[in-house]
Amino acid sequence: MAGRVRQSDIEELKAKLDIVEVVSGYVSLKPASAGSFKGLCPFHSEKSPSFNVRSAPAFYHCFGCGAGGDVYKFIQEIEHVGFTEAIEKLAEKSGFQLTYEEGGAQESSGRARLLAANQEASAFFISQLQTAEGATAVKFLNSRGFDDKAIAQFGIGYAPKGWQGLLDHLKAKGFTLDEAITAGLAMASDKGGYDRFRGRVLWPIRDSNSQVLGFGARKLYEDDQGPKYLNTPETPIYHKGSVLYGLDLARKEIIKRKEIIVVEGYTDVMACHLAGVTTAVATCGTAFGDDHIRIINRMLSADKDVPAEVIFTFDPDAAGQKAAMRAFADSGKFTAQTFVAVGPDGLDPCDLRSARGDEAVRAMIEVKKPLFEFAIKQKLAKFDLATIEGRVAAARAAAPVVAGIRDAALRPAYTRELAGWVSLEGNEVA
Repeated sequence: MAGRVRQSDIEELKAKLDIVEVVSGYVSLKPASAGSFKGLCPFHSEKSPSFNVRSAPAFYHCFGCGAGGDVYKFIQEIEHVGFTEAIEKLAEKSGFQLTYEEGGAQESSGRARLLAANQEASAFFISQLQTAEGATAVKFLNSRGFDDKAIAQFGIGYAPKGWQGLLDHLKAKGFTLDEAITAGLAMASDKGGYDRFRGRVLWPIRDSNSQVLGFGARKLYEDDQGPKYLNTPETPIYHKGSVLYGLDLARKEIIKRKEIIVVEGYTDVMACHLAGVTTAVATCGTAFGDDHIRIINRMLSADKDVPAEVIFTFDPDAAGQKAAMRAFADSGKFTAQTFVAVGPDGLDPCDLRSARGDEAVRAMIEVKKPLFEFAIKQKLAKFDLATIEGRVAAARAAAPVVAGIRDAALRPAYTRELAGWVSLEGNEVA
């Protein structure tokens, strides 16, 4: 058991912390009045800011859902950690040395141990790229257009084929089998456990503070009977539904530019960033959901005079079209305009960069189309618009999409656009 943090340290750390700066790491804030800032509440969905933060006295409060408290309470709620872990997290980030009443030596909390295990695992995987076996992973990455500098920038590593390479390494560093299993790095067995990731190239998945929460792993060998991509399972620190890969690299630019680009995979994120599109992120082996939307909304401006944009990229296949329609269904939940960017010849950002270079990736994003237009034209593409029957059938198929537009100003505008696209009168498609 870790000793109790000395009360004087708790008070001193709290006094040193700027709650506005801490909260700004999670929520886009703008000045509201003297010493007061406002933004979208990170604890419930809203389109108009009701979340307020004051520097003196230092507290936050949401007039919408009632959430509120001091800087420790905020970290507890936003990171889903206990009081002591919130203190330790803030102390670590600010370089404040804590002391403990029972024995004085700092002992890491359970969360801190899991984060440390993941960080050690990340270093181990990176080191394995330098081995003869790891050359297979390097060759794969090079074939996708990623050189050694890019590999290092994104912290990519390799998990060796052996059953206990990582586990033995972690044990030598003082971690237990139970900790490795809890962190999602190992699997339990009658013989003492074995590595979860074997013979795969790995991407570390980090939070906005660059702490490693888990990994995404792609198989490299034909005899690997597992899925193409294998991610860390749900753990006390990794929740795939509320994690965005690349957010640690993109967060500052997202807040600055009021733009976020959602791509479909790890290599697509890499391709975008290397091409200068530095607001790209991706989900981690799961569909885009409400938690992801909340993360995005709290980073983007709620100021109507500063329009924010969410840009999706989708593959042209059936799965990509399904994802596009799912995004359309969620479009009303964003506090931003929504767009879709599709690569020429259906190329995703990674393949596009490999085939045509960085400029092609940037051009792909620049020619984005509004999500509503994209969704409607997905429906129209299934019909022969050269015939009256085809145009009428197309209008009928697209009408529910237009009806699903929640913005009362946009809906009639797209009704007129649809009429033009199918060469019918407006009253014939309404």
